[in-house]
Amino acid sequence: MSLALLHTSPVHVPVFDALRDAHHPGLVVRHLVYEDLLGRAGALGPEAVAGDVEALVNRAVADGAAAVLCTCSTIGGVAEAAGVRLGVPVLRVDRPMAAAAVRAGRVAVLAAHPATLEPTRALLAQEAERAGERAVDVRTVLVEGAWERFEAGDQDGYLDLVAAAVDAVTDADVIVLAQASMAGAVTRSQTLTPVLSSPRPGLDAAVAAAAR
Repeated sequence: MSLALLHTSPVHVPVFDALRDAHHPGLVVRHLVYEDLLGRAGALGPEAVAGDVEALVNRAVADGAAAVLCTCSTIGGVAEAAGVRLGVPVLRVDRPMAAAAVRAGRVAVLAAHPATLEPTRALLAQEAERAGERAVDVRTVLVEGAWERFEAGDQDGYLDLVAAAVDAVTDADVIVLAQASMAGAVTRSQTLTPVLSSPRPGLDAAVAAAAR
Protein backbone atom coordinates (compact mmCIF):
# COMPACT_ATOMS: atom_id res chain seq x y z
CA MET A 1 0.00 0.00 0.00
CA SER A 2 1.33 3.43 -0.91
CA LEU A 3 0.28 6.94 0.04
CA ALA A 4 1.11 10.19 -1.77
CA LEU A 5 1.59 13.32 0.34
CA LEU A 6 1.13 16.68 -1.37
CA HIS A 7 3.19 19.39 0.37
CA THR A 8 3.80 23.09 -0.21
CA SER A 9 7.03 23.02 1.82
CA PRO A 10 9.86 20.47 2.15
CA VAL A 11 9.81 20.99 5.93
CA HIS A 12 6.91 18.53 6.12
CA VAL A 13 8.83 15.62 4.65
CA PRO A 14 10.84 14.59 7.75
CA VAL A 15 7.83 15.19 10.02
CA PHE A 16 5.62 12.77 8.14
CA ASP A 17 8.43 10.29 7.59
CA ALA A 18 8.95 10.16 11.37
CA LEU A 19 5.22 9.64 11.96
CA ARG A 20 5.19 6.90 9.34
CA ASP A 21 8.15 5.14 10.93
CA ALA A 22 6.66 5.39 14.43
CA HIS A 23 3.05 4.48 13.71
CA HIS A 24 2.77 2.94 10.24
CA PRO A 25 5.95 0.97 9.55
CA GLY A 26 5.95 -0.59 6.13
CA LEU A 27 3.79 2.11 4.59
CA VAL A 28 5.21 3.37 1.31
CA VAL A 29 5.06 7.18 1.23
CA ARG A 30 5.77 9.33 -1.80
CA HIS A 31 6.30 13.04 -1.13
CA LEU A 32 5.21 15.58 -3.74
CA VAL A 33 6.58 19.04 -2.87
CA TYR A 34 5.31 22.06 -4.83
CA GLU A 35 6.17 25.25 -2.98
CA ASP A 36 4.68 27.57 -5.59
CA LEU A 37 1.14 26.34 -4.93
CA LEU A 38 0.86 28.17 -1.60
CA GLY A 39 2.25 31.41 -2.99
CA ARG A 40 -0.26 31.45 -5.83
CA ALA A 41 -3.14 30.34 -3.61
CA GLY A 42 -2.28 33.07 -1.12
CA ALA A 43 -2.16 35.77 -3.80
CA LEU A 44 -5.07 34.67 -5.98
CA GLY A 45 -7.16 32.35 -3.81
CA PRO A 46 -7.11 28.54 -3.56
CA GLU A 47 -9.26 28.09 -6.67
CA ALA A 48 -6.43 29.55 -8.72
CA VAL A 49 -4.42 26.34 -8.21
CA ALA A 50 -7.33 23.89 -8.41
CA GLY A 51 -6.40 22.69 -11.89
CA ASP A 52 -2.77 22.09 -10.94
CA VAL A 53 -3.77 20.26 -7.77
CA GLU A 54 -6.16 18.03 -9.70
CA ALA A 55 -3.43 17.17 -12.20
CA LEU A 56 -1.03 16.29 -9.38
CA VAL A 57 -3.62 14.10 -7.67
CA ASN A 58 -4.41 12.33 -10.93
CA ARG A 59 -0.72 11.70 -11.57
CA ALA A 60 -0.14 10.39 -8.04
CA VAL A 61 -2.95 7.88 -8.37
CA ALA A 62 -1.74 6.86 -11.83
CA ASP A 63 1.67 6.22 -10.26
CA GLY A 64 0.14 3.80 -7.76
CA ALA A 65 -0.98 5.84 -4.73
CA ALA A 66 -3.98 4.32 -2.97
CA ALA A 67 -4.82 7.73 -1.45
CA VAL A 68 -3.50 11.28 -1.41
CA LEU A 69 -3.02 13.42 1.70
CA CYS A 70 -2.76 17.18 1.23
CA THR A 71 -0.72 18.63 4.09
CA CYS A 72 -1.40 22.30 3.20
CA SER A 73 -4.45 23.73 4.94
CA THR A 74 -4.79 26.57 2.44
CA ILE A 75 -5.31 24.28 -0.56
CA GLY A 76 -6.84 21.35 1.33
CA GLY A 77 -10.34 22.17 0.16
CA VAL A 78 -9.45 22.22 -3.53
CA ALA A 79 -7.51 18.98 -3.06
CA GLU A 80 -10.57 17.28 -1.57
CA ALA A 81 -12.72 18.61 -4.40
CA ALA A 82 -10.26 17.20 -6.93
CA GLY A 83 -10.58 13.80 -5.29
CA VAL A 84 -14.38 13.96 -5.60
CA ARG A 85 -14.17 14.84 -9.28
CA LEU A 86 -11.64 12.09 -9.98
CA GLY A 87 -13.32 9.50 -7.77
CA VAL A 88 -10.19 8.86 -5.68
CA PRO A 89 -9.57 9.23 -1.91
CA VAL A 90 -8.01 12.63 -1.24
CA LEU A 91 -7.85 13.91 2.32
CA ARG A 92 -6.90 17.25 3.83
CA VAL A 93 -4.59 16.85 6.79
CA ASP A 94 -6.53 19.18 9.07
CA ARG A 95 -10.03 17.67 8.82
CA PRO A 96 -9.63 15.12 11.67
CA MET A 97 -8.22 17.89 13.87
CA ALA A 98 -11.18 20.13 13.02
CA ALA A 99 -13.64 17.36 13.81
CA ALA A 100 -12.10 17.03 17.27
CA ALA A 101 -11.98 20.78 17.85
CA VAL A 102 -15.66 21.55 17.25
CA ARG A 103 -16.65 19.37 20.18
CA ALA A 104 -14.95 21.79 22.57
CA GLY A 105 -17.07 24.94 22.31
CA ARG A 106 -14.71 27.94 22.15
CA VAL A 107 -12.04 27.41 19.50
CA ALA A 108 -8.98 29.62 18.96
CA VAL A 109 -7.39 29.09 15.55
CA LEU A 110 -3.75 30.13 15.18
CA ALA A 111 -2.16 30.49 11.75
CA ALA A 112 1.16 31.82 10.53
CA HIS A 113 0.02 32.48 6.94
CA PRO A 114 -3.03 34.72 6.43
CA ALA A 115 -4.33 32.63 3.52
CA THR A 116 -4.89 29.73 5.92
CA LEU A 117 -7.37 31.50 8.21
CA GLU A 118 -10.49 31.50 6.03
CA PRO A 119 -10.13 27.89 4.76
CA THR A 120 -9.70 26.72 8.35
CA ARG A 121 -12.71 28.70 9.56
CA ALA A 122 -14.79 27.20 6.73
CA LEU A 123 -13.57 23.71 7.59
CA LEU A 124 -14.54 24.15 11.25
CA ALA A 125 -18.00 25.33 10.17
CA GLN A 126 -18.38 22.21 8.01
CA GLU A 127 -17.38 19.91 10.83
CA ALA A 128 -19.60 21.72 13.33
CA GLU A 129 -22.58 21.29 11.03
CA ARG A 130 -21.72 17.65 10.44
CA ALA A 131 -21.52 17.02 14.18
CA GLY A 132 -24.68 18.98 14.93
CA GLU A 133 -22.70 21.44 17.04
CA ARG A 134 -24.47 24.79 16.75
CA ALA A 135 -22.70 26.72 19.49
CA VAL A 136 -19.09 26.60 18.31
CA ASP A 137 -17.36 29.93 18.83
CA VAL A 138 -14.34 30.31 16.52
CA ARG A 139 -11.75 33.06 16.94
CA THR A 140 -8.79 33.36 14.57
CA VAL A 141 -5.33 34.68 15.39
CA LEU A 142 -2.59 35.48 12.88
CA VAL A 143 0.80 34.96 14.52
CA GLU A 144 2.57 38.14 13.47
CA GLY A 145 6.09 37.69 12.16
CA ALA A 146 5.96 33.90 12.21
CA TRP A 147 5.69 33.34 8.47
CA GLU A 148 8.67 35.58 7.82
CA ARG A 149 10.70 33.38 10.19
CA PHE A 150 9.44 30.27 8.40
CA GLU A 151 10.38 31.59 4.97
CA ALA A 152 13.81 32.57 6.26
CA GLY A 153 14.42 29.00 7.41
CA ASP A 154 14.44 29.98 11.09
CA GLN A 155 12.46 26.99 12.33
CA ASP A 156 13.24 27.58 16.00
CA GLY A 157 12.25 31.23 15.79
CA TYR A 158 9.08 30.27 13.93
CA LEU A 159 8.00 27.69 16.49
CA ASP A 160 8.90 29.95 19.41
CA LEU A 161 6.62 32.69 18.06
CA VAL A 162 3.81 30.19 17.57
CA ALA A 163 4.29 28.82 21.09
CA ALA A 164 4.20 32.35 22.53
CA ALA A 165 0.94 33.00 20.68
CA VAL A 166 -0.47 29.75 22.06
CA ASP A 167 0.41 30.80 25.59
CA ALA A 168 -1.26 34.18 25.04
CA VAL A 169 -4.67 32.55 24.42
CA THR A 170 -6.71 32.72 27.62
CA ASP A 171 -10.32 32.50 26.44
CA ALA A 172 -10.59 29.21 24.54
CA ASP A 173 -11.51 25.63 25.33
CA VAL A 174 -9.20 24.32 22.62
CA ILE A 175 -6.45 25.81 20.47
CA VAL A 176 -6.09 24.73 16.85
CA LEU A 177 -2.76 25.04 15.03
CA ALA A 178 -4.06 25.62 11.52
CA GLN A 179 -0.90 24.66 9.64
CA ALA A 180 0.92 21.35 9.85
CA SER A 181 4.24 23.20 10.11
CA MET A 182 3.15 24.61 13.49
CA ALA A 183 2.91 21.21 15.20
CA GLY A 184 6.33 21.46 16.83
CA ALA A 185 5.12 24.41 18.91
CA VAL A 186 2.96 22.13 21.05
CA THR A 187 5.89 20.95 23.16
CA ARG A 188 7.26 24.50 23.45
CA SER A 189 4.14 26.03 24.95
CA GLN A 190 3.18 26.16 28.63
CA THR A 191 -0.58 26.46 28.26
CA LEU A 192 -2.98 24.16 30.09
CA THR A 193 -5.52 24.52 27.27
CA PRO A 194 -5.60 21.54 24.89
CA VAL A 195 -3.64 22.27 21.71
CA LEU A 196 -4.47 20.34 18.55
CA SER A 197 -2.17 19.86 15.57
CA SER A 198 -2.86 18.07 12.32
CA PRO A 199 0.00 15.78 11.19
CA ARG A 200 -0.64 12.68 13.31
CA PRO A 201 -4.47 12.46 13.00
CA GLY A 202 -4.28 13.48 9.36
CA LEU A 203 -1.82 10.75 8.48
CA ASP A 204 -3.81 8.16 10.44
CA ALA A 205 -6.95 9.06 8.51
CA ALA A 206 -5.15 8.89 5.17
CA VAL A 207 -3.72 5.47 5.99
CA ALA A 208 -7.20 4.23 6.88
CA ALA A 209 -8.58 5.61 3.61
CA ALA A 210 -5.78 3.96 1.63
CA ALA A 211 -6.50 0.63 3.31
CA ARG A 212 -10.12 0.79 2.23
